[in-house]
Amino acid sequence: MTDITARLNQTLARPQLTPNDDTAIRHFIGVEGLTRPQLEGIIGKAMSYFDDNGRLINTDELSGKTVMNLFFENSTRTRTTFEAAQKRLGANVLNLDIAKSSTSKGETLRDTLWNLEAMSADMFVVRHSSSGAAHFMATEVTPNVAIINAGDGWHAHPTQAMLDMLTIYREADKPFDELSVAIVGDIKHSRVARSDISALTTLGVRDIRVIAPKTLLPKGIERYNVSVFESIDKGVADADVIIGLRIQNERIGSPLLPSTSEYYKMYGITEARVALAKPNALVMHPGPMNRGVEIASGVADGSQSVILKQVNNGIAVRMAVMAMAMAGQELVRAAS
Repeated sequence: MTDITARLNQTLARPQLTPNDDTAIRHFIGVEGLTRPQLEGIIGKAMSYFDDNGRLINTDELSGKTVMNLFFENSTRTRTTFEAAQKRLGANVLNLDIAKSSTSKGETLRDTLWNLEAMSADMFVVRHSSSGAAHFMATEVTPNVAIINAGDGWHAHPTQAMLDMLTIYREADKPFDELSVAIVGDIKHSRVARSDISALTTLGVRDIRVIAPKTLLPKGIERYNVSVFESIDKGVADADVIIGLRIQNERIGSPLLPSTSEYYKMYGITEARVALAKPNALVMHPGPMNRGVEIASGVADGSQSVILKQVNNGIAVRMAVMAMAMAGQELVRAAS
């Protein structure tokens, strides 16, 4: 890891941690800078929300707390799973209609957040198109309200990364240190890819492969200890996990991506390509999927797919980070 990357990770991690206990989080902004024990702690906490039959349980850990979902960017799957997680924790849940909020009338983000904080908000779950928005809120605006990053620009999607890690932990037949993981698709514009690579690295995965055409690879990606492949057949060979990424529709027909049929031909996750990986390789996708573009229906619905399990695991992970962040905020208040 370069010095600049280490310094950046430390900067990102600092506002997430409680001042007197660096094992506890008070915000969840990103996986960057968090340690392996901290990420394993999130996985362990998420696992505690499954009963002996693998079903999710309800708790009262956020009973009496008010959680506000602030989605400045459209999302159905992420917002719905966050809301399901909040209700399982016993929280009071408010969904702010951003299109009709004061920010659409010219009010600054800072003023909007201060007004919401004055309404006794305990937690903001935030999705925003600007990279760094959650970090800005946690450090500059409302540090005493727990901030959970539900995706910011091209930067990070930490709860998606952790639900991916939980899925791998529950479904893979070997520990993280022994895995080979292949990530296929638009690496350049994917906040999921960035967060997954960071989480996999922290958890000890030594063989991380990124597979994409040159136009969809960020410059300098090799700095992050990944192997780069332009050939999907070579990239998925003997992999234990294959993670497909969603192709944004606005890329199709542009110089970055000539057509959907061409992309599927060159990079689609098909049955033949899955057969090149380990016999029991997991197939994952953050959704929503473009069938016949990123992944074949036979693969998405096949026996090696854990895509629907990712959705269920997402509720457990989001329960975990919200409960942990709220507990961290309570520690800070008790110490002040």
